Amino acid sequence: MSPKDALDLSRRGLLGGAAAVTAAPAGAQTRAAPAAASAATFPTGATNLSHVSFTVNGERRQLDIDTRTTLLDALREHLHLTGSKKGCDHGQCGACTALVNGRRINTCLSLAVMHEGDEVTTIEGLGKPGDLHPMQAAFVKHDGYQCGYCTPGQICSSVAVLKEIEAGIPSHVSADLNAKPGVTAEEIRERMSGNICRCGAYSNIVEAISEVAGSQA
Repeated sequence: MSPKDALDLSRRGLLGGAAAVTAAPAGAQTRAAPAAASAATFPTGATNLSHVSFTVNGERRQLDIDTRTTLLDALREHLHLTGSKKGCDHGQCGACTALVNGRRINTCLSLAVMHEGDEVTTIEGLGKPGDLHPMQAAFVKHDGYQCGYCTPGQICSSVAVLKEIEAGIPSHVSADLNAKPGVTAEEIRERMSGNICRCGAYSNIVEAISEVAGSQA
């Protein structure tokens, strides 16, 4: 065989091998096509809606919402109660605190559909201009806020704190777990530690809570 014939043969082998390699993925794609078509029959972007009914600030409310909607987003985006603020959205700052059945929760960590039949109270439900809740009035009197972003959560949490103490629920700083805790600055600071004030109005907040506690004693 001449060198020229050997060169032509090697070229034909190279081209044939390349064609075989190229054909294999094409066949695989053809075989996979029915599966892809089957997957395409499912609608994209579909949401799972669920019905939830609860009482918010004394008014019965009913919503058809995505099951992934948090209580915070249901309040703000669906019911337009924007007093509860979205801060960290991870349950770390307390700006979204509201009362559910009288107990405080971080609404950003709770799904709305979990609260069927519950009683929800936001800052709007505690008091109104001209008829403030005692805690709201105390915050105003003692300058318990600066920028005000955390204030709704601070006030809701403050109201719950006094109820917890009144119910005899101990905290990590309670000296006697079998005795009713006192309304001390130490107790208040510990119980309010989940509410962050980036402006640093903590001492004024303690004064406001202490005054309300004193008036209720």
